[in-house]
Amino acid sequence: MRLFRPDRSIELAMGARTYDVTTRALVMGILNRTRDSFYAPAATFDLDALLERADQLVRDGADVLDIGGVKAGPGDEVTETEELERVVPVVSELRHRFDVAISIDTWRASVAAACFQEGATVGNDISGFADADYLAVAAKAGATVVATHIRLRPRVADPTPHYDDVTVTVRDFLIERRQWALDAGIEASRIVLDAGLDLGKTAAHSLQLLRDSATLAELGSPLLLSASNKTFLGVLFDLPVTDRRNPSVAATASGIAAGCRVLRVHDVAGGVRVRDALARILEDA
Repeated sequence: MRLFRPDRSIELAMGARTYDVTTRALVMGILNRTRDSFYAPAATFDLDALLERADQLVRDGADVLDIGGVKAGPGDEVTETEELERVVPVVSELRHRFDVAISIDTWRASVAAACFQEGATVGNDISGFADADYLAVAAKAGATVVATHIRLRPRVADPTPHYDDVTVTVRDFLIERRQWALDAGIEASRIVLDAGLDLGKTAAHSLQLLRDSATLAELGSPLLLSASNKTFLGVLFDLPVTDRRNPSVAATASGIAAGCRVLRVHDVAGGVRVRDALARILEDA
């Protein structure tokens, strides 16, 4: 793994704010309003519990809160109506309570649109913009978007994915999806790229993408790292999801050093400490 040294400043706009992420990453706290999340299932499905968790994440230093109402992997069907009921009131409440950016983790354009109306400023879409209306909705709202690589689609099992070269495939996919966003009228400073660790990848694929983060960071857009408690860490170290904190912190540190500038994490306090330490190192490099 090589240290990423940008040859120009990197800016990320979210809502009315623009962040310099050249050397200092942003920390995105995960909020799942789901009954079957892979991590702590249903722990924050209750609205009061979720808002209490959000308050803790903000106090721990989260720059962004990412709310999702449907898990990425296979599970019971969640209709569009149910997803809207799960996340729209949450976005509205978070917007009124906290002065941080709100991200909606959805691949449905209709859900994104409803959340943008309530104050969300980021559309975190793990489907790679599979919904043909997604980018138009984001552009109309002036929202930031996350372009994520996935081999198939959300909610579909992909147990034996194959790539001739996973990094080249992901790089080319992200270049294409970024161009889709630009063509839809979204500003370059509002486009984030995500390699999609675990999404249609084996543990070896995800590890390779983490190692090759600098290659993806060199594309010039802010790179999001979503490695927190992921399956590939459990496979590599034979750990259940509840015991993956230390590997997650290590992955976060490695990702920052290699160019990742948005860190999607469960442990915001730990992510902030790692981010701040690496920022000092990168600033002095």
